Amino acid sequence: MPSPPEPVGTLDVALAHAARLLASEPRLAAEQSAEILAAVPGHPGATLMLGAAHRLQGDTDAALAILEPLARAQPNAAAVHFELGLALGSARRGEEAVVALRRAVQLKRDLPDAWRALGDHLTMMGDIAGADAAYAQHIRHSTRDPRLLAPAAALCEGRIAPAEQALRAHLTQHPTDVAAIRMLAEVAARLGRYGDAQLLLERCLELAPGFTAARHNRAIVLLRGGKPVEALAEAERLLAAEPSNPGFRNLKAAILTRIGEYDQSIDIFADVLAEYPHQARIWLSYGHALKTAGRQDDSIAAYRHAIALAPELGEAYWSLANLKTFRFTPDELAAMTRQLARADLAPEDRFHFDFAMGKALEDRREYAASFGHYDAANRLRSQGLAYDADEQRAHVGRSKALFTQAFFDARAGFGSPAPDPIFIVGLPRAGSTLLEQILSSHSQVEGTMELPDIGMLARELGGRKKRPDGPRYLEALAGLSADDCRELGERYLAQTRVQRKHGAPFFIDKMPNNFAHVGLIHLILPRSKIIDARRHPLGCCFSAFKQHFARGQGFTYSLEDVGRYYAGYVELMAHIDAVLPGRVHRVIYERMVEDTEAEVRRLLDYCGLPFEEACLRFWQTERAVRTASSEQVRRPIYRDGVDQWRHYTPWLGPLRDALGPVLDAYPGIPAYWSAQDGGQP
Repeated sequence: MPSPPEPVGTLDVALAHAARLLASEPRLAAEQSAEILAAVPGHPGATLMLGAAHRLQGDTDAALAILEPLARAQPNAAAVHFELGLALGSARRGEEAVVALRRAVQLKRDLPDAWRALGDHLTMMGDIAGADAAYAQHIRHSTRDPRLLAPAAALCEGRIAPAEQALRAHLTQHPTDVAAIRMLAEVAARLGRYGDAQLLLERCLELAPGFTAARHNRAIVLLRGGKPVEALAEAERLLAAEPSNPGFRNLKAAILTRIGEYDQSIDIFADVLAEYPHQARIWLSYGHALKTAGRQDDSIAAYRHAIALAPELGEAYWSLANLKTFRFTPDELAAMTRQLARADLAPEDRFHFDFAMGKALEDRREYAASFGHYDAANRLRSQGLAYDADEQRAHVGRSKALFTQAFFDARAGFGSPAPDPIFIVGLPRAGSTLLEQILSSHSQVEGTMELPDIGMLARELGGRKKRPDGPRYLEALAGLSADDCRELGERYLAQTRVQRKHGAPFFIDKMPNNFAHVGLIHLILPRSKIIDARRHPLGCCFSAFKQHFARGQGFTYSLEDVGRYYAGYVELMAHIDAVLPGRVHRVIYERMVEDTEAEVRRLLDYCGLPFEEACLRFWQTERAVRTASSEQVRRPIYRDGVDQWRHYTPWLGPLRDALGPVLDAYPGIPAYWSAQDGGQP
């Protein structure tokens, strides 16, 4: 006798009731699902609901025991693979979660939460391009308003201008549409207008405090906008609600690294590696954190593990070379040679391999072959960079015109009276990390890192220009009042306070590019110290040419550009010496190497600090060092690097030509500069 027909209406009502309970009362949703399954064993909808309810209650094992066989039985059910991906993520099986989430969005593209979860995992795995694409799809498919479909599609496709135009028009008519506000904030962030993005996201959260995606965006924007303390508060709030979310954990690790909490960051990376053990880029990030904390052997092991997982990952080889004291084995050299012979090697991997090969061959004294790799690396790296040497030339000229002695005399007494900061400026690879290590060995001085805050203040003063060297930046300086300068100085001190861990009265900001903003520094922090780290033009410029910088320093990827940049820097600093005599203390690297004690005593005298023997034993000071010279300054001063550039003399003609008279005058300045532009250092 056939079974009676199933009461479909009653079943649908029961499933709908369980679905309503799921978000707020997962325990009751589980009970409802179990009752359905008792009546209709194996029902896929109820089975899925029961698995989701177990996950939401924190019982991941029970959820997976249900969802894994369900996914095998329902290979084309997008909702099942989405829920399985969430459960695998909760179980810290991140790599498997990515497989499930990819399957879910492949089956059904309009699953915004699946795209967001996929983006979180890809972020953690170091696939930034993939993560950005997933987040863009999340924005696109979370938009239900037909009026927002066009700007969402434009944003997803990278067409920023039409997206902004459409969103502004929409918000004129619908000013409280939180989805549109969040999308406009994404536009502002992509354009680097972090202040605008912050304001938009604050408005978004004011209207919808539970809008998690907007809060995540705000935390990222705060971090990029130089407000790591506020970003950390948002990250903690996000993690309180979703403690296993990989995107939120990755964000917290990045923030902790920014504020110098390296041990905590290392702990997070170690935890993440348990979830993503086969992801080379996570091992790479782990290696970077270990290197900064001074754990060199552990960092080398992490980099080599990344190479074992991804032999084509050029950045891992460059990270080993960038330790400076590391030497490649013959097998590692052969492996790099094989990778460079590949036709399908990605450009980013190729230039990292070339930089690493240049260093490996330099260590073997094969200088011609070494230069060939350095040159190839720089040519490839410079492609797509927007560096324009004429912009620096113009900035130097405008600065000299503005910063006269009369200009500064009229503003005597402006700024914060705090004497705390010690700025070390100059060019990269000029010995600034050595000076930082020497000074931070003093009991009254704390070393931090290359702080971005002065540059961000300059960009803010310049308005929305991408670069701070346009006329509006300098015009803004001319218009600052005494109160404005004091407020900016206090802001700088407040923003950098998170970097100060030990309560020392003085701290170091070692951002070399701040030489372009010495005028701003003097206006807002007139009692700060400014130290100009200077090295022989050929030694400094060629060392920068050999270096791949993670970001910025676009002038270093051409011998001509770096030479012109060095000459402009010398000219600007000579002018500052003339209009603010004695304001800047100059340290010539070669003199520091030749007579360390005398130069250290001069340095401490300038800073108003008593001599301490520990400053001469700087390599014994235990602290995090986050620059290319991190391992070199953990050893006593050595002369080997002073004249290393001489091995490359046959190939440095373009650099010599670009430097011009600055080269012959070193360590002084060219005679043709007038007396008002300074004298001997």
